[in-house]
Amino acid sequence: MKQDAARSETRELTYREAVREAIRDALIRDPRVFLMGEDVGRYGGCYAVSKGLLAEFGPERIRDTPLSESGFTGAGIGAAIAGMRPIVELMTVNFSLLALDQILNTAATIRHMSGSQFGVPLVIRMATGAGRQLAAQHSHSLEGWYAHIPGLKVLAPATLEDARGMLWTALEDPDPVLIFEHVMLYNMQGPLAADAAPVDIDKAAVRRVGHDISLVTYGGSLWKTLEAAAELAKAGIDAEVVDLRSLRPLDDATIMASVAKTRRAVIVDEGWRSGSISAEICTRIIEQAFWELDAPLGRVCSEEVPIPYPRHLEQAAIPQAAKIVAAAKSVVG
Repeated sequence: MKQDAARSETRELTYREAVREAIRDALIRDPRVFLMGEDVGRYGGCYAVSKGLLAEFGPERIRDTPLSESGFTGAGIGAAIAGMRPIVELMTVNFSLLALDQILNTAATIRHMSGSQFGVPLVIRMATGAGRQLAAQHSHSLEGWYAHIPGLKVLAPATLEDARGMLWTALEDPDPVLIFEHVMLYNMQGPLAADAAPVDIDKAAVRRVGHDISLVTYGGSLWKTLEAAAELAKAGIDAEVVDLRSLRPLDDATIMASVAKTRRAVIVDEGWRSGSISAEICTRIIEQAFWELDAPLGRVCSEEVPIPYPRHLEQAAIPQAAKIVAAAKSVVG
């Protein structure tokens, strides 16, 4: 009976629907919250995340904006300083570069430059990553760039629970939070508890326990990494999978605890290798856990090219399970 009750308390949702529920709950819970961005209203969002919200909450709460990322991101920053809780949607991470001045020079710095008199309680959501043949101007993974900026929190929800719960916690933060939603996750479907609650946005999660090697990843690469871990198990290699969840701050304690146990690690990052978040993680492991290692660290990153449009080239350019398996076997071997 208890098992039947537990099943009745979960629903099958897509990642897209989990994000929509998070936004809807925020709008109901706090009258200061509103959503703004390109096509978020009448069109229902470029990825259909906000579909139906305009009809329910009206144009004051669901605001379509002009094609001016710098302009409406700046408006969101101003509204946050004035006491509102805006959710700004930028259509893709590539387009966020048009608002980089607002994000870097304004949102991330105001608390410091005002002597903590002002904060920017702003959440910026954007799609990231490749896999949908959207070509080079819509497909890159630049979240590692933003993780470089003091004054921001940078999140990469990979599960339905995180897609649903991270927004809640982010909206309660007194400083700007960026949420990167991988484009290949929107259609992912799975069970989600009806009473899903806020989640911790500062801690990594061990998604698979293992003893032979640590596979450290985040976002859209999590599921490829779990697939690779299942393949490695067939070869007798017991891989532990760590989902970073937050890229700034990084949860060093969880990473180092995993590496200390397995004594080997491969970092999987859809960003480019040079100057990447994977390079930062490798350096932190060397600084904090060098004497725990039994083998050199490995990395699986995107090829250092603009993401191609043809599907076979696009898939070849980004991390895949087979590449992760090969890298892990090389480190273990």
